[in-house]
Amino acid sequence: MPTTTTLDLDPANIAAAVDVIDPVFLNSPQYVDPMLAEALGRSVLLKVETANPLRSFKGRGGELLLHRLESEGRSADRLVCASTGNFGQAIAYAGRRRGKHVTVFVPSDVNPTKRERMIRLGAEVVRTDGDGDDAGDAARAFAAERDDLLLIEDGHETAVAEGAGTIGIELLRDPVDTIVVPVGDGALITGIGCWVKAHAPDVRLVGVCAAGAPSMALSWRSGAPVPTESADTIAEGIAVRDPVPTSVPRMRAVVDDMVLVDDADLVAAMDLASSCVGIALEPSGAAGLAALALHDIPGHRVATVLTGANPRP
Repeated sequence: MPTTTTLDLDPANIAAAVDVIDPVFLNSPQYVDPMLAEALGRSVLLKVETANPLRSFKGRGGELLLHRLESEGRSADRLVCASTGNFGQAIAYAGRRRGKHVTVFVPSDVNPTKRERMIRLGAEVVRTDGDGDDAGDAARAFAAERDDLLLIEDGHETAVAEGAGTIGIELLRDPVDTIVVPVGDGALITGIGCWVKAHAPDVRLVGVCAAGAPSMALSWRSGAPVPTESADTIAEGIAVRDPVPTSVPRMRAVVDDMVLVDDADLVAAMDLASSCVGIALEPSGAAGLAALALHDIPGHRVATVLTGANPRP
């Protein structure tokens, strides 16, 4: 259950974000698919966050963040971030709209589809040795050597979570008892949770991590960041081994439960989404479906977010 931890996110900021975010990312489809309901043995409200120029939910947070940085006088002409691909696309998209030069540090085994899409959006992509957390270290080191650019860290800035929180506004337009959300850096689930717990506090919020990258689930349970030696999963979007410290108290404030799914469960959920819904999800994008297929998650009316459709070729 959520604790009494003070939440540094504001529902008022989430409401105001609707007027700031590029409308192409807002009001994404949400519906119950009868074939999927039959396959899962329960009715599931799908929130499809793949029908936009980035094929993921990340555009909401990227748009709000860059708007807020400019309005607060904290922006710069050159921006740098680290990403396994989807957040990098979001910053590249929002940066291009505002005339920014964006550099994205990526892991050595970066998804080639995501890399190409970042480049097409105008980003300079720098491949680093190691995984996504190593790419984050490289981005911070690069920023520390330059005084003409701004470092952006996904999961740390409140605007990223509050932008993602606009999904919560839309989800509550339908009656739901439980919302199941993939958990990477924590921005998505904490943003949705901020809005939902303020406006429908009885709705349960369940996070999903990959069994091979359980650090965020372990951190939520302990109340402090719990790094792991590795993040061994095909789900690059939720492959976290070193949690963002600010995400942990946010999760403790709004998340009711956390569950784990294996890579095999993710592959099965991807197949399910393809056959029933006609969407080619990436593994992290299918984590919510995997959890619903594997775990006995309570709730008569359950919703999940399909977070990304940029699978590896």
